[in-house]
Amino acid sequence: MTLGFTLVGIITLAGAIGAVVFRQIVHSVLSLALAFTGVAMLYLQLDAQFLGFAQFLVYIGAVTILILFAILLTRNTGPSLSRSPFSNGWASGVLVSAAVFGALAWAIRATPGLAQNAPHEANASVKAIGEALLNHYVIPLEMIALLLTAAMVGAVVIAMNERPSQSFPQPSRQNDVKGS
Repeated sequence: MTLGFTLVGIITLAGAIGAVVFRQIVHSVLSLALAFTGVAMLYLQLDAQFLGFAQFLVYIGAVTILILFAILLTRNTGPSLSRSPFSNGWASGVLVSAAVFGALAWAIRATPGLAQNAPHEANASVKAIGEALLNHYVIPLEMIALLLTAAMVGAVVIAMNERPSQSFPQPSRQNDVKGS
């Protein structure tokens, strides 16, 4: 392992752990953005430029910002119940994550495909993928853009607080009715 991979791995793990451990949801989302950044950096280190840039654009640039906007638009500004930034169930979370990590590590080590040689490198550059998207797959690309735009507008509409309109008191009609 190289020093760069180790540092990026530590950054990614720190972001992922922070996303799970923090009690404040805004801090969790910012930690999730750090984890997404680490994953994108890992993709770039593995010479998967398209996946790395897509990770930056889609997950960090769109998903994280969308989550932050939704949280900030619907956020309750009331007092916090606890002073601790960590949730109460952190010990059970560590135990469950260790069990899942152990199960995944065992499954990966027991995979018979690990003994095989890696396939030859594909020559798919970012330019080739971009040309394919804009030449052959324009309609699906535009449909996805339309769907994401509709989802963003829907999230903003749902997140808007509906405040009851201030109704002015109606004048009483007792003065209009003449005594009989």
